[in-house]
Amino acid sequence: MRRFQPSARRRDTRALDMSGRWAVARLVAQFTFVGLAALVVVGLATEVASRRVGEREAISDARTTTLVKAQGLVEPVITEGLLTADPAAVARVATVVEKGVLDRSLVRVKIWTREGLIVYSDEPRLAGTAYQLGADEITAIDHGVIEAEVSDLSRPENRFERAQGKLLEVYLPVRTPSGQRLLFEAYFRYDAVTAAGRHIWRSFAPISLGALVALELVQIPLAWALARRLRERQREREMLLQQAIEISDVERRRIAGDLHDGVVQDLAGVAYSLVASSRREELTTGTATLLGDSAAQVRDSIKSLRTLLLDIYPPKLADAGLESALMDLLVGVNNRGTAATLETDGPVESLPESVAALLYRATQEAVRNVLTHAHAGSVIVRVAVDADTATLDVTDDGTGFDPAVAEARARAGHFGLRALTDRVAAAGGSVQVRSTQGEGTHLEVRVPLQ
Repeated sequence: MRRFQPSARRRDTRALDMSGRWAVARLVAQFTFVGLAALVVVGLATEVASRRVGEREAISDARTTTLVKAQGLVEPVITEGLLTADPAAVARVATVVEKGVLDRSLVRVKIWTREGLIVYSDEPRLAGTAYQLGADEITAIDHGVIEAEVSDLSRPENRFERAQGKLLEVYLPVRTPSGQRLLFEAYFRYDAVTAAGRHIWRSFAPISLGALVALELVQIPLAWALARRLRERQREREMLLQQAIEISDVERRRIAGDLHDGVVQDLAGVAYSLVASSRREELTTGTATLLGDSAAQVRDSIKSLRTLLLDIYPPKLADAGLESALMDLLVGVNNRGTAATLETDGPVESLPESVAALLYRATQEAVRNVLTHAHAGSVIVRVAVDADTATLDVTDDGTGFDPAVAEARARAGHFGLRALTDRVAAAGGSVQVRSTQGEGTHLEVRVPLQ
């Protein structure tokens, strides 16, 4: 069988290399996905900010346009006759508004008195009608400020603009030759405002998103290199851990072999010699009895040593499999007065050696606790194997324990269960212990096979 070990090792190495590549690719893919998500978030944030900036700029442009057209074009042709609806005065304003003020974006003009009378509008049906001005409009007339807001098309004075859709209205005061202030109100299509926002977005998007994409492309090779380096360090740690476990098993095997071939054989020879000496005819009855008792004590010591050898390294685990090793382990439990039963389900004998060894050590620890602390009459060991997981259940009918007491014992230096939990966790598995005083204990160990 040894001649197949190198090829198996090469297959394991190739499997590790392949898994390492997939692990690196998975990390880089995660990094790339996060980078793309950040790119999308930044892109959306940039779009929102650009649109808002563009809208503010468009509104500012509308205010400037209104100021220039109102005070530069309309105000110079306003006469006192506009207040009395003089046809000539209205015609002069209408000519300027139609030729120099209205355009594709500025679609409506109204001129108001402070009392709310519309003295001019490019919509003739509004001329001569009166409505109540709002507080902002009164403030604009009285203090000479320029205001801009989204038009409320539900108001009656705006009923003829509803077909235009959403509008931005800008208003500011203009003066008659006598100095009386009127309110000049211009209505702009809001599409022009949003179009300005889109224009700024299209101007900044290639720069901002292009820079982010370039940064992402530069970082991906760096992330790949860092992930490979991290995976290599992880593989080195895994190999060191595996070597430590293998060295530990080799050392256990060596110690067990030395004890079996040395001390156990020597004691067996002593036992045979004592039995032979006890049968010599010239010995007195007391001396023969003493030699016989000594031989029995030596045989008991040999049994204890062999049990210890099973604890140190189960000889049948690697050769005959987990089930045989567990049966040998439970024989010792039965010999100590506790009825032990083994139940298996699934391909137990096909378990990987590392998993089988872990389950054996877990059973050892559980059985040791049963014999030492539980005072149980029986213990049942179940091993179940499915496609993904190997499960060990150890159930006893002993005295049970309080979990708080177990934690206190662990803090006091009793590390058996903690060490078992750490070893199982290192293999990606889990350990659960359920116990109630007077109702026994149930230990469950689950180890993934992948």
